[in-house]
Amino acid sequence: MTNYRLTIQYLGTRYNGWQRQGNTENTIQGKIEAVLSRLLGTPIEIIGSGRTDAGAHAYGQIANFHAETDMPEETMLHYLNQYLPKDIAVTEVKKVSERFHSRFHVKSKTYQYRIWNSDISNVFEKQLVYEVTDKLDVDRMKEAALYFLGEHDFRAFCSNRRMKKSTVRVLYEIHIEVLEPEIRITITGNGFLYNMVRIIVGTLIEIGMGEKNPSDVPAMLAGKDRRNAGFTAPPGGLMLMEVEY
Repeated sequence: MTNYRLTIQYLGTRYNGWQRQGNTENTIQGKIEAVLSRLLGTPIEIIGSGRTDAGAHAYGQIANFHAETDMPEETMLHYLNQYLPKDIAVTEVKKVSERFHSRFHVKSKTYQYRIWNSDISNVFEKQLVYEVTDKLDVDRMKEAALYFLGEHDFRAFCSNRRMKKSTVRVLYEIHIEVLEPEIRITITGNGFLYNMVRIIVGTLIEIGMGEKNPSDVPAMLAGKDRRNAGFTAPPGGLMLMEVEY
C-alpha cells in the first residue's frame, strides 16, 4: 500500500467547498477523488489537511491517500492535471511514509485574506478579493490584531455554536500589509475553527471602519459569545496559502 501526498491549488468560486458531500458532486475533494478512482480503477478517498468553505480558495492545500499501486508520481500528476477541471490543479504528487496523515500531522496553517479597499471595482480579480468602499484605518486594525496573538479560546470567532470540542487555538502571527488600494491580512496558527479567519477579518474590518475599538477584542475573546464579534467576511477573499508539517 503506497501513501501519496498531493499539493493542490484551486479557485473555489464555483464549488461547494472542499469536503465531499452526499447531495452534490460539486466539491474539490469529490472532483479529485473521481479522477483518481478512474485512473487507478478502484474507489479512492483522499484526506485533506482541513476543509475550506464554499467559495474560498487554496494555493497550498495538502491531501493524502493510500492505494494498492506503485504508479510513478509523474504519471499520476500528468493524468490528474489532464482530467481535472481547469480551476483545480495538482502541483505535486509525492510518495511519503505510510504513517503520514495530512490532517493529524499539521503543525501550522497560513491563510491570507485580500480586501480591495476602493470605490473603483477590481474588475480582473473580483473572485479573489472582498471589496470594501469605506476607507479602512489600517493602524487601528494592526493594533487590534495584536490582541489575537497567542493562545486563546476563540469560541466567539466560530460559526458553529454547537461546537463540543475545544475551541482553544494558538495564533502565531497576523500580518497586515497595504498594497494600495489592497489590504492583505495573513494569519498563521496551529489550527482554525469553522469560519474563524473570516470572523477575525470581519472584526478587523469593523474596527478599521470605526464601528468597534481595538480594545474591544479582549472582551470578545473572554465573553466567548459569537454575537459580540464582527461579521463573517465573505469567502471569496480567503486563500489557504500553506500547510506546515
